[in-house]
Amino acid sequence: MDDDYETISALIQPKIGLLLNYLRNHPEHTKTGLRLLFAHGAGAPMDSGFMNFFSEAISACGVEVIRFEFPYMQKRRQAGGKRPPDRMPVLLDCYREVIEHWGGAGQCVLAGKSMGGRVASMVLADRGAKAAVSIGYPFHPPGRPERLRAEHWSQIQSPWLILQGTRDPFGKPQEVAQYPLPQCAQLRWIDEGDHDFKPRKRSGLTQQTLWAQSAEMAANFVINLERK
Repeated sequence: MDDDYETISALIQPKIGLLLNYLRNHPEHTKTGLRLLFAHGAGAPMDSGFMNFFSEAISACGVEVIRFEFPYMQKRRQAGGKRPPDRMPVLLDCYREVIEHWGGAGQCVLAGKSMGGRVASMVLADRGAKAAVSIGYPFHPPGRPERLRAEHWSQIQSPWLILQGTRDPFGKPQEVAQYPLPQCAQLRWIDEGDHDFKPRKRSGLTQQTLWAQSAEMAANFVINLERK
């Protein structure tokens, strides 16, 4: 898919003077008044192949998509080198600032890849958005199922869509089936997908096929929120 987005800069978190750059994918024919605010994962920026594809595909379905970068990733882009993710309070504050900039909780659906999806769900638990989409939710670190990241789940009362690959080491079907997900959560399994929705070659599927399926699920979820 070809890149098709608008770059916007805005000052957020005035105390530290962070100028945040957004990438905005605006659909040709809008099907909802809600915006999807899309956060990246821990290691890849907002213009990675994954983020570009999903943003363009969701926008093509009629949903406006706004991407941004957490402070550590923007500093990595500016100064080079690798930086670890910011601590969770910083990530949460940044996401809340982005929501406020783009119309407030009532106008925004949150989305995120892996870490970004976890942050989105935590903001949702605080009633900070209309709904949320977590793509490849990091239920636990790979190989450490005892370290379940579920402390905030009981506080989530708004629609939450989780798109998860059946081969994702951060949470596989047999594990997730035992988890106390909130009743408002919708879990959709992406057959053969790993954490980045890459299938095994023998499956006959392609990563882009799984990306396209997942993006359509996310877009339909957002569009249907206003029909309920």
